Amino acid sequence: MAKRGGGEDLEILETLGDFTSKENWDKFFTLRGAGDSFEWYAEWPALRDPFVAELSSFSAADTPIQILVPGCGSSRVSEYLYDAGFRQITNIDFSKVVVSDMLRRYVRSRPEMRWRVMDMTDMQFADEFFDAILDKGGLDALMEPELGSKLGKKYLKEVKRVLKFGGRYLCLTLAESHVLGLLFSEFRFGWDTSIYAIPQEPCNKPTFQTFMVTVVKEKLGALNPVRSLFDHSAVNCNAKQVHALNNAVEDENKIRSNYSTGADILYSLEDLQLGAIGNLKELLPGRRCQLILDEQGSSLYTYKTVLLDARQQPDPFLYHCGVFIVPKTRAYEWLFTSEEGQWVVVESSKAARLIMVFLDSRHTHASMDDIQKDLSPLVKNLAPGNPEDEARIPFMMANDGVKQRNILQNVVSTITGPIIVEDVIYEDVDGDNTGLTSLDTKTFRLLTFERSLGLVQSEALLTREPKSNPVESVGKKNSLSSKSRKKGGKKRSDSDKLIDGSRSILKVDHSCLASSYHSGIVSGFALIASALEIAASSKEKVRTIIVGLGAGLLPMFLHGCLPFLEIEVVELDPLILDLARKYFGFTEDKQLKVHIGDGIQFIKNANIVPSPSDTKHKVDDSKTVSRSHDGKVKKTLANGNSNAEIKIVIIDADSSDMSSGLACPPADFVEESFLLCVKKFLAEGGLFIINLVSRSPAIREMIVSRMKVVFGHLFSLELEEDVNEILFASSSEAFIHVDNSPEAWTQLKNIMKVHLPERQMLMQKIKCLK
Repeated sequence: MAKRGGGEDLEILETLGDFTSKENWDKFFTLRGAGDSFEWYAEWPALRDPFVAELSSFSAADTPIQILVPGCGSSRVSEYLYDAGFRQITNIDFSKVVVSDMLRRYVRSRPEMRWRVMDMTDMQFADEFFDAILDKGGLDALMEPELGSKLGKKYLKEVKRVLKFGGRYLCLTLAESHVLGLLFSEFRFGWDTSIYAIPQEPCNKPTFQTFMVTVVKEKLGALNPVRSLFDHSAVNCNAKQVHALNNAVEDENKIRSNYSTGADILYSLEDLQLGAIGNLKELLPGRRCQLILDEQGSSLYTYKTVLLDARQQPDPFLYHCGVFIVPKTRAYEWLFTSEEGQWVVVESSKAARLIMVFLDSRHTHASMDDIQKDLSPLVKNLAPGNPEDEARIPFMMANDGVKQRNILQNVVSTITGPIIVEDVIYEDVDGDNTGLTSLDTKTFRLLTFERSLGLVQSEALLTREPKSNPVESVGKKNSLSSKSRKKGGKKRSDSDKLIDGSRSILKVDHSCLASSYHSGIVSGFALIASALEIAASSKEKVRTIIVGLGAGLLPMFLHGCLPFLEIEVVELDPLILDLARKYFGFTEDKQLKVHIGDGIQFIKNANIVPSPSDTKHKVDDSKTVSRSHDGKVKKTLANGNSNAEIKIVIIDADSSDMSSGLACPPADFVEESFLLCVKKFLAEGGLFIINLVSRSPAIREMIVSRMKVVFGHLFSLELEEDVNEILFASSSEAFIHVDNSPEAWTQLKNIMKVHLPERQMLMQKIKCLK
């Protein structure tokens, strides 16, 4: 760092070496002797006008302004300010030698002036105590390039703490790039910064120019450009120095301009601590910002993070602050990537402030314990309130609550992508909504697509049977490929599995529904119970189309429960059919067929082909992953119309684009053109059922509005424990029980070969939307 002084002074300065060493400064002031003074950078005549002008801005204050001079040394600036009328001056220095000398010098002549031995990076003053801070080279001394910016940051943090709102920090500096870099970044948000050139004698050779950076404490979050308030042409002693300063100001103002646009700014933790979005210790309803969360030298990883202060909450918050970890496999879902979805998470978390942390490939090999330990000190910096009153910050995570899992198959489909078949035991199933017989341990078989791990495609209850008992191997002849069989040998179907080598077998139970939304779909059949009852009694077939096979659990249950249904399942991915056969005991017969193809095109063709035939329909593939279920039956109605036909269409397909906000069904299945196609297919009546999964109220409302326009009647069943909503639509009153009467449910139960448990009877929860 360059210094200004006489030849003898410079020789003594050479003895300092480290400008941050207390011992070195004690030695320096001892060598100079008592009663001597030393000025950094500029003498009082050059400083009088800019200093007095800045301090006079407080002239309207009711009480004398409080001035702090950190790193005062033996300068006479405080003496001159005192004589100019500014009496409340506190001088600090960590050199006991110089403070003792200055106290003896001024204790009688200027009694109101105070002197304290104190480290300027750790001041012992109350918050917002001073109106002005005069720094005559102190920051430059702390910012020796080889020592880094640690001490400089500590000092400026203290400056900001002890300075009152509206107060001024006047920093005399040589404006070296590393010093300006720290000054500009530390005072970027909520401060007004100006730069002046201190007058100096004309010179014939380059010497260092002294500048005064004036920073005024304003409202947190405010962004003001840095202003250079001096005549650049008049500062000609060191053109290189001035040119570097101008470049630094220009670069900083570009940064501030980018921040001021407010569009998807990615802040740093330091930015937030500096006040980029206001006071972090206060909750600001509706505040949201994105940041990179890390701390150099202390954190193991960096984390993409979103900070959200709850917009409104009718009930008291459970937590003042919470952390929600989004695993890599779910980071692309609408619920976590969209702003609207993130607010849904905030509301459900019951936290006044939610810190949403996204994991990615950088965290692949880290355990969750390591992640939590690494995050804990970081998120404390973002918590509202005072650290002394700090409450425990809970960590939450989007997971599936699985206690134990056994992966049976992990395969990649060219259409669906990675697919997982696994047997799981949940942490706690006592509160489930399946209504199944209580077992000591319930084991479920899941079919999951990796593209949407937050959604279980299919969930089947497994029952245990003794190994010695004859096994009705409904699917033992089916496997993923003929190559999986050993020549001349027999292989047990993977839908039947031995448990831990014991003499018992796990088998999919097709007489019950483990998924509550499947129960909801079946419950909706009560809306057309009268028509179904007539079909059953007249032994007529009801054409039923299901788009989306999954594990085949819904069509298998319907097939066994309502055997008069003529079920056609449309599945785009042939591998899904293979998995359903191999692992879930799915089988086909004359009343239950599967078509590999596109569901939308299948229903369009069904409008041309009036009734299903034994020959399989050939359907063109498309880019949309779809699954369809459709049924058609002629019957004599109670109103005497013997020519009416009832059909059922069920859309139970997931979307390949989880970021769209619509997880089920694919968007093409709720386009008006397709809805009109379904209406045409249903013709005189029937029931159209959609399994809707969307956390976006706007998307849900758009779909409901479209369906209201196309269909004369629309009903909804919202499942409290799931995000699923089942929509039931019909264009005719001929088949619909509009009043949702208990008699309709009784009618349905009477024709069902397999009854749903009482807890799964959801007819009474179905609401009429139109």
